[in-house]
Amino acid sequence: MADENVHKVTDALPAPITPPAAGDGESQAPGIGAGVSNIVKRWKREDMVKRGSLLLHGLALVFSLIAFIVMASNTHGDWKDFDRYEEYRYVLAIAILSTLYTGLQVLRQVHELSTGTESFSRQKLALLSFFGDQVVAYLLLSAASSAVPLTNRMRENNDNIFTDSSVAAISMECLAFFALAVSALISGYKLSNKSHI
Repeated sequence: MADENVHKVTDALPAPITPPAAGDGESQAPGIGAGVSNIVKRWKREDMVKRGSLLLHGLALVFSLIAFIVMASNTHGDWKDFDRYEEYRYVLAIAILSTLYTGLQVLRQVHELSTGTESFSRQKLALLSFFGDQVVAYLLLSAASSAVPLTNRMRENNDNIFTDSSVAAISMECLAFFALAVSALISGYKLSNKSHI
C-alpha cells in the first residue's frame, strides 16, 4: 500500500525543468534575448556606419589632395599656366577647401574611433557632417563643371600635358564629389536615426 501512495505522489509531480544551455539566447524569457540581440545589432550597424563614413571621407581627402597637387603644379609657361584662367583657379581653391574639410573630418573620426569619446554630441556631429558634406560636394561639382568647357575648347586645338593635367584634376574633383555625396547620405541616415541608448 505504501508503494501505491509513492506512485500516486510521483505521478502528480511535474516533470523537472532543465535549465537552458549556456549561450542559448532563444530559450531565455520572452523579450530579454531579443532585446539584447537588437542592441548588439544596432551597435554593429552604428560601428559599420562610422567606419563607412571614415572611409568615404578618407577617399574624398585623397581625391581632393590629388586634384590640389595636380592643378597647383600645372604650370608649363606662356598660356599653359593654370593661374591665367579663372576656372582653373576656382578648381584649385575648391580643391584646397575640400582637402581641409575632409582632412579635419578624417582626423576627428580617427580620434573618436581610437579613443571612443565624441568631441560633440551626436546630433551636432550629424548636422555638421550632413551640411558640410553637402556644401563641399556642391562646390566640388561646381568647380569641376565650370572648368570642363574651357578644357574641352583647349583640347580641340592642343592636346598636351597642360590639358591632360587639367582633365586629371577635374576628374579627381568629380571622384571626391561622389565620395562626399555618399557620405552626405550616411550623415542624413545618422541624423534621422535619433534613437540612442
